[in-house]
Amino acid sequence: MNRPLTEEKVFKDPVHKYIYVQDLTIWNLINTKEFQRLRRIRQLGTSYLTFHGAEHSRFSHSLGVYEITRKIISQFERSGYPDWPREERLVSLCAALLHDVGHGPFSHSIEEIFDTQHEEWTCRIILEETDINRVLREVSEDFPDRVAAVIRKTYPKPIVISLVSSQMDADRMDYLLRDAYYTGVNYGTFDLERILRVLRPYQGQIVVKESGMHAVEDYLMSRYQMYWQVYFHPVTRSSEIILRQIFRRAKELTEQGYTFGWMARPIDSLIRQTLSAQDYYRLDEALIQTAFMEWSEERDPLLSDLCCRFLDRRLYKYITIEEPDETLLAEIARQWLRIGLDPDYHMEIDFPFDLPYDVYRPDSNKEDKKEKAPILLLDGQDRTAEISAKSDIIRSITGLHQGRYHLYYPEEPLQAAKDKLDGRIRALFGIG
Repeated sequence: MNRPLTEEKVFKDPVHKYIYVQDLTIWNLINTKEFQRLRRIRQLGTSYLTFHGAEHSRFSHSLGVYEITRKIISQFERSGYPDWPREERLVSLCAALLHDVGHGPFSHSIEEIFDTQHEEWTCRIILEETDINRVLREVSEDFPDRVAAVIRKTYPKPIVISLVSSQMDADRMDYLLRDAYYTGVNYGTFDLERILRVLRPYQGQIVVKESGMHAVEDYLMSRYQMYWQVYFHPVTRSSEIILRQIFRRAKELTEQGYTFGWMARPIDSLIRQTLSAQDYYRLDEALIQTAFMEWSEERDPLLSDLCCRFLDRRLYKYITIEEPDETLLAEIARQWLRIGLDPDYHMEIDFPFDLPYDVYRPDSNKEDKKEKAPILLLDGQDRTAEISAKSDIIRSITGLHQGRYHLYYPEEPLQAAKDKLDGRIRALFGIG
C-alpha cells in the first residue's frame, strides 16, 4: 500500500520553483539507482553543442513532469470533478515520474541505430527485477503492470494516459518550459498556471475550458517555435548525424570481428543487443564519452576521425538543397571517392520531418499508439470541439512542414582536395 510521507519533501527547481513529494512510493522511486541514473542523461541529447546551456538532465525533466501531473490532479480533486477517478492518482504520478526512465545516452540517436524504443526499455525497467519494480510491488503485485500499461498506452482509462501522453500532456509542458530556460531562448514560454486552471476531466478524457483557448494558442505557438528554432536546429542535427555514424561504425566493426583497443561491457552489450535491464543503468553519457575518447585513438581511421569530430565539435557543414537529385548525388559520391572520402559516412541528406518531435496535428489516428489525442475545447453547453476548428491561429500552423533538405559533409577534406573537384561541385559547396 502507498503511504504518505511523515514530512513532505521539497526539490528546488528553476522552472516550477518547488517540486513537492508527499507519497512514500514516489520518494522511494526517486531514490532508486535506475531513476538516479537519469542525472547522467542529458534531456536534449547533443543540443549542448549548439546551445551551451542545454546541460539539463532527464532527472530534472522527469521531476518536472511529475510536478505538473501532481498539480493537475490536485486541481481536479480540490474542485471535486466527478469525471476524475480518484483511485488513479498514484498510478498517474508514478507513470509521470517514470515515463523517461528507459532513455539511453543521447536518447533518440541511439534508438535509431540499434532499433530500440525508450518506452520499451522503460517498461522493462518497470517490470523486470530492478529496484523500481521492487518499490512498485510494495504498492501491490499488479502495480508495475498498471504503470507499464500507462506507458504503453493500453491502460483501460484513457484519462490517465492523456496526463502523460497527449497533445497537451505534462511531458510536453515541462520540456518546453525547461528546454527554453536552459537553451536561453524565449520561444518556449507560456502561461502554465493558466492552462492548469482551465483543464477539465470530461467523459474519460482531459479537455480545455473554452475560455482558456488563448492560453492554449500561446502554448502551441511556443511549441511550434521551439521545434523550428531549437529541436530542428541544423547544427544540432549535424552533431546527431556524427553521433549516429560513430555507433553505426562501431556496430559494423563489431560485426566484422574487429578487436577494439577499449570496450566497456555495457557498450558491447548494447551493440550486440544483449543488454539486460539490470545493467542498463550503467549505460550513461559519461561512459559513452569515455568510449569516444578511447576510440579517438583506434586504428580504424574512420571511427577515430568521427570520435574526434564529436569530442572537439568539428561538426559537418551543410548546404541547403531542393528535393534530392539522384543524378547530382551520384556525381557527388563519385567525386567523394576520388578524394578519399566515404559517401556512406561523409555525405548525408537530412530533412527534419523525421525527428522524434512533431508539430500539432488535429487528426490523430486513435488506433496508432504513437499518435497523440488532439486538444478538445469544452463550451458552456458541454459540447467539445477540436481546437483548430475554433482557432484561426492554430489552423494556420497545423500540419505546416517548413523544413528544408540539408546535405551534410566534412569541409576540411574538400578544401584540401579542391583542385581535384569539378567546378560545379566546388560552386555547389562554396569552395573557392
